[in-house]
Amino acid sequence: MSSFAQFNLDSRIMSAIERIGYKEPTPIQLQAIPVVMKGGDVMGAAQTGTGKTASFGLPLIARILPHANTSMSPARHPVRALILTPTRELADQVSANMTQYAADTPLRVGVVYGGVDIRPQSDMLRRGVEILTATPGRLLDHIEQRATNLSQVEVVVLDEADRMLDMGFLPDISRILKLLPANRQSLMFSATFSPDIARLAKNFLKPDPFMIEVARQNQTADTVTQEVFQVADREKTDVLIDILKTRGPENKPLEQVIVFVNAKITCRRLARTLERVGINADAIHGDKTQEERQAALDGFKSGAIHVLVATDVAARGLDIKELPCVINYDVPFSAEDYVHRIGRTGRAGSHGLAIMLATREDGRLVDAIEKLTKQTFEQKPLRPLSRQARSEMRRASGERPERRGEREIERVDTPEDERLAKERARAYVPPSHRNRDPIFDTPYRERSGASGKPEELRVFERETVRKPRQAAVLLCGFPRRRD
Repeated sequence: MSSFAQFNLDSRIMSAIERIGYKEPTPIQLQAIPVVMKGGDVMGAAQTGTGKTASFGLPLIARILPHANTSMSPARHPVRALILTPTRELADQVSANMTQYAADTPLRVGVVYGGVDIRPQSDMLRRGVEILTATPGRLLDHIEQRATNLSQVEVVVLDEADRMLDMGFLPDISRILKLLPANRQSLMFSATFSPDIARLAKNFLKPDPFMIEVARQNQTADTVTQEVFQVADREKTDVLIDILKTRGPENKPLEQVIVFVNAKITCRRLARTLERVGINADAIHGDKTQEERQAALDGFKSGAIHVLVATDVAARGLDIKELPCVINYDVPFSAEDYVHRIGRTGRAGSHGLAIMLATREDGRLVDAIEKLTKQTFEQKPLRPLSRQARSEMRRASGERPERRGEREIERVDTPEDERLAKERARAYVPPSHRNRDPIFDTPYRERSGASGKPEELRVFERETVRKPRQAAVLLCGFPRRRD
């Protein structure tokens, strides 16, 4: 049986491993740690949840540990290891892991990313930090402000490289690489392979890097059970609610689920809809501040929030232990995003469930996912539960039975529904204003004719009153009109 002792790591690193609870190295750790400790470049293809962070984090600390010192001078603590990540959540997660690994060493660990105040980060960088995790954009901001210098970087890691290309970070990455020493050690990890990734690896890594593949290229994890349901677009929300309330242990509600959608507006509305039907849900998307996103993640990890509705901004970097289920409410536009979405479950050898709701219009996207992952889905038709079945489920769970005439669960509005609702709102006239003149805001007057019947309502008529001209005559001397 293999163990971390075979890598001859420093005793301070071994004590951190024991404290964290790592027992046996994962396959990617067995292959990557010896190569990284020898100083070789690595191109790794591994799914999330395979222990990838430790595979480069532990040997990275061992490589720069000889430079560790307890001096208070910032000059004695330059950046020696740089880890680039595509999202704030992934940067925060990687930095937290690195802090655990280096807890017993004098090495300083820091993280910088956008969406928060830049001044505390600048102060931290000016005090000195050896291991820096950063998103490309915010790192360039600090470089322009001369808050940090990358001339002494020995090891650079490009994590989730495919996602960086998808988010358009290639120009920023190129600018950063030009600031690094030429004799650095480079490590690149990606969950999927593409021609763009191959070109980036050619420019980023030295010739003939060590290739590590834990699974086949663009392959989903074997520990994840994947299900695809064919649903009608108008019934998708009802089907989702039925799944959330019945697919848990012993047909009980699921208590920790991530629901992925494609649009921020769908994310907000779906979270509100789930809350209206009694499901404890919250949303995380790009329009939320970093503090709001972090609060939602903390609530989800602690169990206070059962369902987290998220866009692809959260598809990377979420390290949630024993996440049982991931649901694709919308089929992702990019097949690679499907691999990363379902990579949130089935991590570190545990079993997970990935459900995707597909409509007839999603056929082309589903075909692209099947082609990328080299598998064929059995699409099962699924309809919402009947009213009787839903009432029986309510009684079994002890909830209030559905009353007669109670409205069905509202589905998520489409942009067309929103447009029609605005038109109806503009055309609506409150009852109190239906018999009022729209110009003068006064009630209409009713007049009875000779027949005694009320005449047709008409606009309020202003009565003109002839005023005497005595004042004008006295002041202006006009001749008085004599009748």
